[in-house]
Amino acid sequence: MAKALSDLEKKLKIKFKDKNLLRSAFIHRSYLNEHEEEKLPNNERLEFLGDAILGLVVSRHLYEVYPQSPEGDLTNYRSSLVNAKTLAKAAGSVGLGDYLFLSKGEEATGGRLRQYILANTFESLIGAIFLDSGILNVNTFIEENLLGFLSEIIEKKLYRDFKSQLQEKSQESYSLTPTYKLVSEKGPDHAKTFRIAVLLDKKKIAEGSGSSKQEAQQEAAKGALEKWDQIH
Repeated sequence: MAKALSDLEKKLKIKFKDKNLLRSAFIHRSYLNEHEEEKLPNNERLEFLGDAILGLVVSRHLYEVYPQSPEGDLTNYRSSLVNAKTLAKAAGSVGLGDYLFLSKGEEATGGRLRQYILANTFESLIGAIFLDSGILNVNTFIEENLLGFLSEIIEKKLYRDFKSQLQEKSQESYSLTPTYKLVSEKGPDHAKTFRIAVLLDKKKIAEGSGSSKQEAQQEAAKGALEKWDQIH
């Protein structure tokens, strides 16, 4: 059962003028299947809006804080900060999953902790904050709850493009280009999980999973790099 959203307002120090906007940000589509009396829409449109606003706010922050960084690095920093994994961490750190309205089935299968649901909720909340009180409060929310992950991303070079690194190593060592093969695809259309294998000369060297094929490919390439010495 979802916690009271008034508790979240206190925790985030944000007071919504339109409580329906806040509630809608936490309505997962599965909830509406079991609650026909619910008059509010699910959070997917707010997520769409929040995704765009998040990209803008993070891009401006990176542009201003890292004046010496080239466009390619800024793009990689941003991608690492706004991907599902980091957004889910940020959502988890403030307990957004506790406030979700889910179906009984989604709840029973761990929906409150599921990465893609948490990431989507973080974005839908951004959309709701923007519509309710504007960009300044959005900036504050993102600064307090997401930008703190940036230092670790940069210090540990988590922003690096693993596919490009793997291709460089493969070309250098074997004059081969890695290929990627879809192993499995699970889940509904709005929440698929992809598993992809990376192959070198038709031999599988690693696998990775993600909420998109691109993310799964990056994870597979990362796995291959981590055990490169064994392959080599």
